[in-house]
Amino acid sequence: MEYIRDYAMYAAIFGFFSFSWFGWAQENPRKSWRKYIGMASSLPLIICLIGIYLSVNNWEEATALSDSSVFKSYLFFVFIEFFLAAIGAILLIKLKQKDYIAPWIVFIVGIHFFWLKNVFKDPSLNILGILLVGVALLSLFLSKKLRVANSAITGIGAGTILFCFAILGLIRFLLV
Repeated sequence: MEYIRDYAMYAAIFGFFSFSWFGWAQENPRKSWRKYIGMASSLPLIICLIGIYLSVNNWEEATALSDSSVFKSYLFFVFIEFFLAAIGAILLIKLKQKDYIAPWIVFIVGIHFFWLKNVFKDPSLNILGILLVGVALLSLFLSKKLRVANSAITGIGAGTILFCFAILGLIRFLLV
């Protein structure tokens, strides 16, 4: 079953988090990248706002989360995600390895999409998970090679991928 409201929420949520990751990318990129990262963050915000508008106007439409057991699973997975991300970030701070927080967070976010694939019955979330885990791992090498903060590479990579999935959510909404 296709859930029109879920696709609108994909546009809203993925757009919002794309905007957020592009914001984090501005922590310590090359100076010449800053204006482009700033400009790139405006597009996801626009898609986010369109997604919010469509979600509100289609609130009575079907959603995978209407089933209380599915909603409980969703909350459980999101709780685990936040817990693991927070524990890892705290440990990295204590170990004076703050530069690895962004890759850690995107790694955990990527992993949680493998779980959410079953919640939303959407295999495309596996692709999103693989891409985000890939960004986490790739950022560890690229940041050293390019001599920028991990957050710059992680933020640009995650922001771009989430933006593409926000657009995909919008397209899927329009095609249903």
